[in-house]
Amino acid sequence: QVQLVESGGGLVQAGGSLRLSCAASGIIFSNNVMGWYRRAPGKQRELVATITSDGNTNYADSVKGRFTISRDNAKNTVYLQMNSLKPEDTAVYSCNADGLDRGLRPGVSWGQGTQVTVSS
Repeated sequence: QVQLVESGGGLVQAGGSLRLSCAASGIIFSNNVMGWYRRAPGKQRELVATITSDGNTNYADSVKGRFTISRDNAKNTVYLQMNSLKPEDTAVYSCNADGLDRGLRPGVSWGQGTQVTVSS
């Protein structure tokens, strides 16, 4: 059974920082492309950042220079360091895994999400 469990969300003032974590189980973590997505109220889900197994990263233009995605393959965990937060970053942030599970089945999995609220 694949599980992605996010943590680290909360309320922060504009200009502040948060670090999100996503602990994965049930997947071959080193095989999976890991990502963070977000959904703001009344908007569609959007890509925030992704990271491949060998560390190649991709960011949405809106977060470049402020957010950093990283992964620890030994801990089966992906992180999102968010700096210089803005009110428009307020959203539910979800972790995503795209790759093989422990049964060698390809698939895409999602965490339950963690709320990030940035006050002005």
